[in-house]
Amino acid sequence: MNAPFNADMHLRRRQELLNQIGNNDIVIVPTAAVKSRNGDVEYQFRADSDFFYLTGFTEPESVAVLIPGRESGQYVIFCREKDPEREMWDGIRAGLEGAVEQCGADDAFPIEDIGDILPGLMEERDKVFTNVGRYPEFDIEMLGWLNKIKENRRHHKHAPYELVDLSHLLFEQRLIKRKDELAIMRKAGKMSAAGHKRAMQVCQPGMFEYQVQAEMECEFRKAGSPYNAYPSIVASGANACILHYTENNAELQAGDLLMIDAGAEYGCYAADISRTFPVSGKFSAQQRALYDVVLAAQHAALEQCAPGKTWDDPHRAAVAVLTQGLLDHGLLQGSLDENLEKQLYSRFYMHRTGHWLGLDVHDVGDYQVDDDWRELEPGMVFTVEPGLYIAAADDIDTRWHNIGIRIEDNVVIRREGHEVLTSAVPTDPDEIEALMAG
Repeated sequence: MNAPFNADMHLRRRQELLNQIGNNDIVIVPTAAVKSRNGDVEYQFRADSDFFYLTGFTEPESVAVLIPGRESGQYVIFCREKDPEREMWDGIRAGLEGAVEQCGADDAFPIEDIGDILPGLMEERDKVFTNVGRYPEFDIEMLGWLNKIKENRRHHKHAPYELVDLSHLLFEQRLIKRKDELAIMRKAGKMSAAGHKRAMQVCQPGMFEYQVQAEMECEFRKAGSPYNAYPSIVASGANACILHYTENNAELQAGDLLMIDAGAEYGCYAADISRTFPVSGKFSAQQRALYDVVLAAQHAALEQCAPGKTWDDPHRAAVAVLTQGLLDHGLLQGSLDENLEKQLYSRFYMHRTGHWLGLDVHDVGDYQVDDDWRELEPGMVFTVEPGLYIAAADDIDTRWHNIGIRIEDNVVIRREGHEVLTSAVPTDPDEIEALMAG
């Protein structure tokens, strides 16, 4: 199951992009390539995010072309033709007619013919907007087509004068999520929340991390998510102090914490949730003390999530609370100002408090504009994820060893403040313990 195709949504996106370029320019966007995993096994294909954003088309071997002012239609797609024999092995293809009827293309051509047709579409255009550098093999083909046009200039046709990276325009467009996108992201958040709640309910000592992962991801699938937004992190005990731990093969020990960072993908949009809870169902005194600090830091960060605040404001608020908590519990020494100025907290909190979220789990968009932190605007979606990671060390009291905590939610800026898209899974420690007990 996946989100239903919304032709009007993709049409609006294409038109918005066309409104930003010249009437005599052209946009060329390839999708991702199929990648080999090993032998004759391929990784599950997932469309390039920019390509999907503009087209909604999910098949490989496809290229979208937007041509302002073209009399027979501004939106052309190159894709695979219908092939009953290959479809028997690999699945149904939309074909040329399907690309037109289902995805709203004005024209569709066989991908094998792109070298003969696309140079003609590029002739007499001033600029080519494309994802320069993302797919080197396609860049080589593009340069070949440009040279082909130059070689034919005796026919009084000029090649485009400039090759422009599309990301400057499209990333800014993708940064602001519209109503349709937010509806999909809410569903992705709810699907992810169901999985995290299931993990809390089944967790017990003696299970392995991958068994909890299986229970959680089963809920993702049952809720309608076709695949994860990224590889799940299911980290118990000391493993929770490894930020991108993915082995997920340790046995859960009584008295440890389990930190899970995982999200479902729906309609190609990502959710990204982190929760931390006690394997045995009850926080120890030290675990609860640090958990309360991280939760307070998240609350402080969320208070800064509003229009007019800057991207850095939630992070600064979280860091101040985390640093004071580390001082209160003796894990840092000195004054708050000194620890903040020297960033001494970074031993236990070494990442930022969030990142953009959307079609990519670390979504596109600049965090700074002209060297200033970006101002938050309605429609921006990002994570808020403070944490503390106390790895075992000789200079740290053993009571705090191997406590890794991260609490992460997905937030959209609204005109009146913000909305948490992932609130269906609890963060309050008493609620977590009650859910685990039930």
